[in-house]
Amino acid sequence: MTPSPLFDTHAHVISDDTTAYPPNPKARNLNAAPFTIDQLLAGMDAVGVDRACVVQRFHYYGTDNSYVLDACAAHPDRLTPVVMLDGDDPNAPDELQRLVDRQPIGGIRYGGPALDSYDTAWLNSPGVMQLWEKAAELSLPVTLIMFEPHISYVLPALAMIAQRFPDTPIVIDHLGTLHGAVPAVAELRKSPGYEPYITAPDFGVTAALRDIGTRPNVHYKFSGINLGCLNADGVDPAVFLRRFVDEFGADRVVCGSDIGQTVGPYARLAGELRDATRLLTDAERALVLHDTAARIYDNWPS
Repeated sequence: MTPSPLFDTHAHVISDDTTAYPPNPKARNLNAAPFTIDQLLAGMDAVGVDRACVVQRFHYYGTDNSYVLDACAAHPDRLTPVVMLDGDDPNAPDELQRLVDRQPIGGIRYGGPALDSYDTAWLNSPGVMQLWEKAAELSLPVTLIMFEPHISYVLPALAMIAQRFPDTPIVIDHLGTLHGAVPAVAELRKSPGYEPYITAPDFGVTAALRDIGTRPNVHYKFSGINLGCLNADGVDPAVFLRRFVDEFGADRVVCGSDIGQTVGPYARLAGELRDATRLLTDAERALVLHDTAARIYDNWPS
């Protein structure tokens, strides 16, 4: 049987050529294993994934987007880059314009601060707001990743931004759920008071998440990180996703493997994403796995 079409909205790549594409010496994941663009494409080909967003690996390359951009430029029919820039750099809006003038861009991503930093400046400082304005001007989607300690106060701030830029698609990585947004899941499990994914009926859907869900331009990315958390906590991803789609709608949810950070192989992650949609209707499945992403990234070159 032909597998359901899948648009992977979240793939990371790291070059095996550290001379051409050196890591940022201040990055915290300098020991990350290479996962090259050739490996990504081979994985996509093997399981019938036609398109992918290649997301800048900030914790390895910082804001040097060279590898993501070069890799996607070589395969514009399959891959589109999602870049990261320094919102505190006054030249960042001009840099984003330069990148768009250079090649098709799938969007820009903003990342939350360290776990022990509590503010929203990374999201709504004057410099970052200029980037929001430039992204809106260029009709670029904006993706955000935040860590668990920040979710409760970042989501209300994001709701105001979503209202200010109603035509800008906003995608919240890892669904914005309490434990799906935490890369260091193993360490989190050692902390006092850790709670697994909340079971029925809420499954981690908080009041803040419901509130921001009233903004029609906000979308949610179901990822390999979510799969890892759910499986570790003994929660069926299909039951979880059914609940999430009931709350927010299939036209607000996309899928991403998180390959390059989440341990593969790619075939397993793609298979688990597809399997997680088994309780959805055929129409919902098509939206979650492919069509919602295709709509968000409708600037993809034909």
